[in-house]
Amino acid sequence: MIEKRVALIGAASFVGERLRLLLEKEGYQVTAFSRQGGNGTVSLSAATLESVGTIKNWICLAPIWTLPEHLRLLEPHGGKRLVALSSTSRFSKRTSPSLSDRELAAQLIRGEEQVLDWARSAGCTLVILQPTLIYGLGRDKNVAEIGKFIQRFRFFPLFGQGRGLRQPVHVDDVAAACLSALQLPSGKQRSYILSGQEVLTYRAMVERIFVALGRNPLFLPCPLWLFALAVRFANLVPSFRGLTTEMAVRMNKDQDFDHTEAKADFGFRPRPFHPHYSDITDRS
Repeated sequence: MIEKRVALIGAASFVGERLRLLLEKEGYQVTAFSRQGGNGTVSLSAATLESVGTIKNWICLAPIWTLPEHLRLLEPHGGKRLVALSSTSRFSKRTSPSLSDRELAAQLIRGEEQVLDWARSAGCTLVILQPTLIYGLGRDKNVAEIGKFIQRFRFFPLFGQGRGLRQPVHVDDVAAACLSALQLPSGKQRSYILSGQEVLTYRAMVERIFVALGRNPLFLPCPLWLFALAVRFANLVPSFRGLTTEMAVRMNKDQDFDHTEAKADFGFRPRPFHPHYSDITDRS
């Protein structure tokens, strides 16, 4: 039986907020860590860990490449089981024409490898979860960004046909998967893909975002140079500085992944992509 005490790294993230609520609902005593501390969390350091005692179960939602620097803190405090969140970007962005995309993939791969090496040497049970694009609460960098653009400009620019395949996965499904992974049998090191139930084209995904916002889908087909120009002007607005020209190129690249193993091993059953207004708009 799993000990009902868990340390949660990255508790201030939007996945962390949902997972913390779920853990507490299931009767777990949660010690929540975040980078700065505050809002019911504490900063992750040797000093603060001294006061929390032994914790066997750990979940890390912070970028996986930052986890190796904290691993030395787990062993003295009884860390025996670790669930770490990575991303399918480690696969989809490895050969991207964008240098920043390739660097992100390299960071994810390196982080996973370092954590795996540590887990094997420490005899720690490890589950690495690799979700596709996570959405929900209006705080993600994918669906919410598209939604903000639509609300501001009433249309969405489309490069090519937007035929690239997508499988958005809801934040609550990712949180539930973290809890399920925590309960897997001890002694193994495994990784699992977490993708949404539906495979749909990029264009179809954006159409559903329009619908969730109560708007009729309106696309502006444009060549890459025009999309780049639109991004340049949009970046002048602080809330749209996350938009990049690479987004246009990826509209026609498949990013669909099979979650059969997660379904078989811990019952992962994500929802279809029919977002609500609250999934897209940040009301915090």
